[in-house]
Amino acid sequence: MNELEMLFQQFTGEKFLSKTELSASGSNRRYFRLESKNNIVIGVEGTSVEENSAFIQMAKHFHTKGLPVPRFIGQTLDGLHYIQEDLGDTLLFDYIAEGRKTGVFCEVEKEMLRKTMRILPQIQVKGAEGFNFSVCYPQPEFNERSILWDLNYFKYCFLKSTGLDFQENRLEDDFGRLSDILLRSHSNTFMYRDFQSRNVMIKDNEPYFIDFQGGRKGPLYYDVASFLWQAKAKYSEELREELLAEYLDALQELIPVDASEFKTQLKHFVLFRTLQVLGAYGFRGYFEKKPHFLQSIPFAIQNLREILNEEVSEYPYLVEILREMTALKQFREVEVKKPLVVKIYSFSFKKGIPNDDSGNGGGYVFDCRAVNNPGKYERYEHFTGLDESVIQFLEEDGEILSFLEHAYNLVDASVKRYKDRGFTNLMVSFGCTGGRHRSVYSAQKMAEHIHAQFGVEVQLIHREQNKEQQFEAVV
Repeated sequence: MNELEMLFQQFTGEKFLSKTELSASGSNRRYFRLESKNNIVIGVEGTSVEENSAFIQMAKHFHTKGLPVPRFIGQTLDGLHYIQEDLGDTLLFDYIAEGRKTGVFCEVEKEMLRKTMRILPQIQVKGAEGFNFSVCYPQPEFNERSILWDLNYFKYCFLKSTGLDFQENRLEDDFGRLSDILLRSHSNTFMYRDFQSRNVMIKDNEPYFIDFQGGRKGPLYYDVASFLWQAKAKYSEELREELLAEYLDALQELIPVDASEFKTQLKHFVLFRTLQVLGAYGFRGYFEKKPHFLQSIPFAIQNLREILNEEVSEYPYLVEILREMTALKQFREVEVKKPLVVKIYSFSFKKGIPNDDSGNGGGYVFDCRAVNNPGKYERYEHFTGLDESVIQFLEEDGEILSFLEHAYNLVDASVKRYKDRGFTNLMVSFGCTGGRHRSVYSAQKMAEHIHAQFGVEVQLIHREQNKEQQFEAVV
């Protein structure tokens, strides 16, 4: 029993019945859903005691203020594991999926966005009241050092990777000017730092805020820029204005605010946040090879183009370089949304699981070895799962049909989800002892099923037979 399982038992008094790992695309933290007969919680396995401590202290403080965040339950003595309230599976990002796809948000989606923007000032202002910012990690406050870290993150992890030639000293001069302008917005408020629709969950038709462990004392503008200019959110200018007005009305109830002055200062934070995001996408995508971040780059570049359409006279050289960068061929030709391709393998476990060349980590691997094996009979030895005699044996036996029904249900759910979220690669592999009979039959049937069900491109590889087949996408 590992630390999270022991922690679950300690605080619930029950032994857990299931443990499911949840996705965490941008973080080294691992999240698990732990369930027993009467309890469901989220378990978190972190790599930094300080980061975990920051989240826990913030969650406790926000909860005492009546703010909508997950309730902290307990942690291990080593500080690397803790459990918290389970808020379900619905991210705001997914809740507004139709609007993001079409650019037209329905009234239900808009109202949830309005609710979210009305709660943000509560987190920023009420959440800061009486809070000890010294627990924040890695910085207690938004300052010149953290600004220059992020600007150089952009320079080294994104701008240099484009191959564009630029004068670093002139760029650094403009970075200094941008830092000075951002720092004139001093306030004793909580800056969420990564406030965007993937960090808001919907439970009982209300928004709850998560993943605020990077927060610190800082200006209000940063979070507004992060949310309204989120790369893949695709909010129209009209919707941004509506949501900004909603935010300012809610903020006015807590502290005095000059709307015109707020909007003027906000544009500098929008530029800064966009550069910070591109730096993160460059590092996570180009260096860590995470496809999700590479797929987000075109959206951030388009945001940057729109920002540069307005007058930004304070940073002439930076703007010049950014205009050159957004006009580069690699950003003009990139396709914002590529279609999903499902790659399906049959293989022998003796020769190892197939490599995933997309960088996504391998997808599903199904073990067919529990199914009755035609290979143990000499008359099938020289045939494969593509031959009629083997097919007849497997289907009359029936075990493989039940096996595949379960596999279809799992893979179908992922294909639907991947299509909705704009993912481009899914890999499904079937292995057996020799990679000749059961795995070949299963991979072939899965390929035919997925293509018939969804019309996506399917690439089928029978590795041990050195056979490939492509099912073209249905347009």
